[in-house]
Amino acid sequence: MTNPLLEEWDTPFELAPFDTISDDDFEPALDDALTEHRMDIDAITNCDAAPTFGNTIEALEEAGSQLDRVLGVFFTVAGADSNPVREALQRKFSPLLAAHYSEISSNKALFARVAEVWKNRDSFDLTPEQARVLMLTHRGFVRSGAALDGAEDARMKEIKGRLAVLGTQFTQNLLADERSWFMKLEEADLEGLPEFVIDAARNAGAEKDAGGPVITLSRSLIVPFLQFSPRRDLREKAFLAWQARGANDGETDNRAIAAETLALREERAKLLGYKNFAAFKLETEMAKTPEAVRQLLMDVWEPAKAQAEADGAVLTEMMHADGVNGDLAPWDWRYYAEKQRMAEHDLDEAALKPYFQLDRMIDAAFSCATRLFALEFAPLDVPLYHPDCRAWEVTRDGKHVAVFIGDYFARGSKRSGAWCSAMRAQAKFPTEQSPIVINVCNFAKGVPALLSYDDARTLFHEFGHALHQMLSNVTYESVSGTSVARDFVELPSQLYEHWLDVPEVLGEFATHAKTGEPMPKEMLEKVLGAANFGMGFATVEYVASALVDLEFHDGNAPSDPMTKQAQVLADLGMPGAITMRHATPQFAHVFSGDGYSSGYYSYMWSEVMDADAFEAFEDAGGAFDPEKAQALETHILSKGGSQDAAELYKAFRGRLPGVEALLKGRGLIAA
Repeated sequence: MTNPLLEEWDTPFELAPFDTISDDDFEPALDDALTEHRMDIDAITNCDAAPTFGNTIEALEEAGSQLDRVLGVFFTVAGADSNPVREALQRKFSPLLAAHYSEISSNKALFARVAEVWKNRDSFDLTPEQARVLMLTHRGFVRSGAALDGAEDARMKEIKGRLAVLGTQFTQNLLADERSWFMKLEEADLEGLPEFVIDAARNAGAEKDAGGPVITLSRSLIVPFLQFSPRRDLREKAFLAWQARGANDGETDNRAIAAETLALREERAKLLGYKNFAAFKLETEMAKTPEAVRQLLMDVWEPAKAQAEADGAVLTEMMHADGVNGDLAPWDWRYYAEKQRMAEHDLDEAALKPYFQLDRMIDAAFSCATRLFALEFAPLDVPLYHPDCRAWEVTRDGKHVAVFIGDYFARGSKRSGAWCSAMRAQAKFPTEQSPIVINVCNFAKGVPALLSYDDARTLFHEFGHALHQMLSNVTYESVSGTSVARDFVELPSQLYEHWLDVPEVLGEFATHAKTGEPMPKEMLEKVLGAANFGMGFATVEYVASALVDLEFHDGNAPSDPMTKQAQVLADLGMPGAITMRHATPQFAHVFSGDGYSSGYYSYMWSEVMDADAFEAFEDAGGAFDPEKAQALETHILSKGGSQDAAELYKAFRGRLPGVEALLKGRGLIAA
């Protein structure tokens, strides 16, 4: 029998033939792909010719193409449409893949060839991109432990394998907790909830076969429930369940996993000669050091905390006026903040939400990309991995650029959050290949699907990542698209959020779901006027998470992360009615893999740049200034990781930014 994952894909744009792939295909396909990759590596390692950029570095770039293809499909469905079989496969594949890549990175003969090319780099007449790829390849081997020998080498392999297992388990535990909990609502419990929340709760209840409306732990459902439900007892119950994800004892508890993960990361860093994991991790980022990260976060923390405390005092007075005594609790904040927003800005979320239809916001994101970069989007009728998914061909001047896939709705089989990934990245070597890019979100279903303003920002954010992939124009896949420093990768995504706030964009695309009428000018002005409402709360919950992440890794690994978390928050003077955006047992950014470990700060580091970068548009001809759009594509979006991130930003802006634009943009200091 043939395996569709291993065959040539005679499909439009060589998309994966999802309609012919079954879960039974993944394991044999992975076995074959791993074998082929090992053969590729053996051929490079045993090459008789002296090491050159072509026979060593380019050969490594070309190796493992089949493995990349198989994993691109598997991890797409495992993250966005999981099931028990796929979860079991993930648990099985994680240590296998960790061992496989560890075997490559610790291959002494292979590393010797890479080191020889690095040593003789000045004799090879390399292009700037080739020189960058060589540096990154050599550095990657060193940081992976290729220079280690004997017991240290063996221990490094053990650590990598164990971390892979722990990261997978952490993610699956969190998904299990999110999937299993729901709170059934009686008809009387719906009182005070706007229609869009009731509709979402009924849709969630139908999916759970609960026989009525429910509140789940999906952010797009629980947050509006916390905003609008007058039932303090139900808000408390829902909030505590949301906060308890990953910390419910039993098989899905993530606290011991977090502790072991931190200990192994510290050991890994020390094997490589670093003081701690933060020093190791940040060496390759724009920030470079834990001290630089801490300085940025504390520069923002103090004005944010002051704003949050002032807001909290107002909300407490409102709560007391309602006859509720005592301190403002975390399950009260959003409810009274919504009342405050109504009072101060006369902005009713229930009246506002019909203007943020999912389809119109997709159109808005596309339209901005057309005006800025001349991209066009045409729907595709192709098999995808779930009926909720849809696809578009992206073209420019009639030429194919990319395929874009959107998977927007929350479901029990999808992990929480929102993300962008590439099933295939742009490259020109060894042959030209165009990107296949996916945005995955967790919006509440409805007919039509309606978004909150924050949801709409998330959609624009993830599409900014997608543009970074689509407009990539490099030779080598290893530096394509979003393959950049972690604290630079959020620049394009956070920058693109600004176009949602452009009045002419909302004026055109924020149309009422029932009447089709554009948002009234008065409401539009209120929306933009309230853009920084609650920014003290949002900044405090984010910065607290980023500082806890940093302190976990910048010193001795804590044996009890929950005690360390409490200590960090106490030292900061964390307001009692605000919690971390991601408490440790559910902090998937940090514990589902190494991606954002010691790096959750990077959203704010990138925001320093995105505030400054959008200011450049405003100082020029406005949001759609063609010269600035061209400069953004030329110097940032098209370059991927082919140059140093700081140099790319300076090429676009002429200088590096300060924190002032961010503080002004968040309304934390006077503009």
